[in-house]
Amino acid sequence: MSGSVLRRVFSKKTLLYAAGGTALATGGGFYYLHSGPAFPASSMQTRRPPPPWTPPSRADMLRELKASGEPKASGGELQASGEGEIRELKDGELKEDSGESKEGSIKTGLTAAEAEEEIFDLLIIGGGATGAGVAVDAASRGLKVALVERDDFSAGTSSKSTKLVHGGVRYLQKAVFELDYSQYKLVKEALHERKIFLETAPYLSHMLPIMLPIYKYWQVPYYWAGCKMYDVLAGKENMESSYVMSKGKALETFPMLKSEGLVGAVVYYDGQHNDSRMNMALILTAIKHGATIANYCTVTALHKSPSGKLTGAQVTDTLTNTSFPVRARGIINATGPYTDALLTLDNPLHKPICQASSGVHITLPGYYSPRTMGLLDPATSDGRVIFFLPWQGNTIAGTTDSPSDVVRDPEASEEDIRWVLDEVRSYLSPDIKVRRGDVLSAWSGLRPLVRNPDPSAPEGTAGLVRSHITTLSESGLLTIAGGKWTTYRKMAEECVDEAVRVFGLGGRVRSGCVTEHVRLVGSEGWSRNMFIGLIQTYGLETEVARHLSDNYGDRAWTVLSLASPTPPNTSWPLHGQRLVPQYPFLDAEVLYAIKYEYAQTAVDVLARRTRLSFLNARAALDALPGVVEIMGGEMGWGEGERGRQVEGAVEFLVRSMGLQGDAGEISREVIAKMEQGEKSTPCVGKASGWLSAAKGIFGGGSAVGGGGGKDAVRVYGRARFAPSEIVELRKAFAVAANGRETVPLEEVVGVVKGLKGYGEATEGDWAYAIAEGGWDRICASGTSANANANPKEGEKGERDGVDVEEFVEICGAVKEVGVRERTLGRERIPVGRSGGGV
Repeated sequence: MSGSVLRRVFSKKTLLYAAGGTALATGGGFYYLHSGPAFPASSMQTRRPPPPWTPPSRADMLRELKASGEPKASGGELQASGEGEIRELKDGELKEDSGESKEGSIKTGLTAAEAEEEIFDLLIIGGGATGAGVAVDAASRGLKVALVERDDFSAGTSSKSTKLVHGGVRYLQKAVFELDYSQYKLVKEALHERKIFLETAPYLSHMLPIMLPIYKYWQVPYYWAGCKMYDVLAGKENMESSYVMSKGKALETFPMLKSEGLVGAVVYYDGQHNDSRMNMALILTAIKHGATIANYCTVTALHKSPSGKLTGAQVTDTLTNTSFPVRARGIINATGPYTDALLTLDNPLHKPICQASSGVHITLPGYYSPRTMGLLDPATSDGRVIFFLPWQGNTIAGTTDSPSDVVRDPEASEEDIRWVLDEVRSYLSPDIKVRRGDVLSAWSGLRPLVRNPDPSAPEGTAGLVRSHITTLSESGLLTIAGGKWTTYRKMAEECVDEAVRVFGLGGRVRSGCVTEHVRLVGSEGWSRNMFIGLIQTYGLETEVARHLSDNYGDRAWTVLSLASPTPPNTSWPLHGQRLVPQYPFLDAEVLYAIKYEYAQTAVDVLARRTRLSFLNARAALDALPGVVEIMGGEMGWGEGERGRQVEGAVEFLVRSMGLQGDAGEISREVIAKMEQGEKSTPCVGKASGWLSAAKGIFGGGSAVGGGGGKDAVRVYGRARFAPSEIVELRKAFAVAANGRETVPLEEVVGVVKGLKGYGEATEGDWAYAIAEGGWDRICASGTSANANANPKEGEKGERDGVDVEEFVEICGAVKEVGVRERTLGRERIPVGRSGGGV
């Protein structure tokens, strides 16, 4: 009987069916996961540039905003009260001053119908990712939309993200192990939005393989299963399937990786983008659909009807200090971390719903990572996640996750920078010295975590909303808060749906949400090979052409129409004068930012139109005089305004981008050199010489200061020592050693105390540098850190100190920690609630 059953089970027919079913299931699954296009197809039919388009000027935008505040002439007149409310004066009501109107009153000659038509359907406050997304959604539905931003577009969190477009592998882990359906829905929604994100702005976003290095064999199936589940959740919208790498292949792909104990790696795919350029594309797209948008316009009061409902806002143009009312049928609060400030303006008794989380990132040179592969460390020393990603030719690492006060210009603390560096060291090869001097810039972004305003919601971190919320105040202020870059479009859709409902705009929309199919400005005429046409047309360097194509899309043609030719004796390139030699940013981008992208300050250009300050704060400082010169000539700045622009930009670089030095001294040095006609110019072949105090920035010098005087710029040098400095250190060691091969560790500080560049180093600096390098343990054990010191490396020896090479290494380490600040302890926010970053 049993033999008959076995023959039936293992018959040729049964095995054939089993093999066919397996092949069919495998093929179907492969097709399902790979049926979506990895790269969206271009709509460009020819290689010709797209038709030119020039957005309205900022002055035109302000006129449109002011026009909405002109109330009807017949049937009454609107007057602004001292409390910022607007009330309607009835027919026949006497005005207090018969000859002159009170300050703040509004005179008009518009008819009732004209005034009604000038009112905006929606006034959006906030020009970051959320506000710009809401503007695109509402304008594309046919609504009359206004948007005002207190600073520049994406000046806050939206330009300081991790640059990822991701579903969230950590959320998926929580969904599985905690059986949390809400986390599952969050991942599913984010993966869907990831696909739309990459299709609507294909030139600004792309897929990026991310490696998870594995150092324990049991983790191979664990991480592989998790990444496969990530693929399956994406379904037809998946980018590429995740896969396992052997140890050899992982090291071939990522040679900087620590090889000791490595057993392999799992690679999965997510998206990456240029966040502030994406924000600018959203702004321009909203304008193209009819929205009225202005930066540097702050809301100082909210206007209400006698019944207490919002009717508009008092807006101040901070560049001219002029104030005017803007009327709207509905107002949307999309101010990110500053959500509570506007809600308090609406209701002084408002209970805060936003808790800011500081996420610090650092930028390292490009040689720290492969150009086309990122890395994720899923288990750092304190359980958080850290990304290590190639971006714009450099490498960014982050992020921290610490509670923070809501401040306008958050700073990256030295403690956070060191924590990121320590985590980076832990998974890179030990022969790579991860140095503080290699940090090109460091910034902090405030991610707005939100609490549900429902009184029944739990207190503390348990009450933090996993994604985003939309809430309506009693006066009619609609707030959208929380979320992340990946889901900005879905947030905007939900917000506008709610706005149409609560503000009664159903009769004024021409359609529902269409943003799944709205390509952003710059996308229509772009293709992955467009840069070749730019090279062939304008004679550009390949690096420059790729940069323009990948950051401006088809608008690169407009940028290059402003490009100046290179000097006549230059055979190649024919166009494109760089702002600084080491990065592909052109002088034409400054002009384009002014004419087409509403740049008003030097910081706007250096930080958000180009990304130079995020890539390299020192290079941004080098480019600053040239940028100010170009903007000053275009915008008519006098010497006083140019000086103020320099001061503002230097303050930004020092406070927000991690540039080391005294902002006042640097500004005075730059302005003095500019006044003497020694300002830097674009397209120079070497680092400009206008900043004499910046000795050592690119080629060595002291990071500690002291000795013969105080430098205006005290920074961590890319090279540790000037050539003569090593000679002086060796001489000082020889004197202290007095014929011995080593100097006791406790005498090291005294050896260099009189040398220039080490005078300001504290005992704490020396202790930190010695402990970081493990010199205290080496001397205690009697082993040598120098492979040449003993025939057998690590062998016990008769040592009571450090030799000359170790002494030089310690001196180099103390230079890198010599400029530091006192910081408070960092409180941790649960990763599952914060999303692991900004």
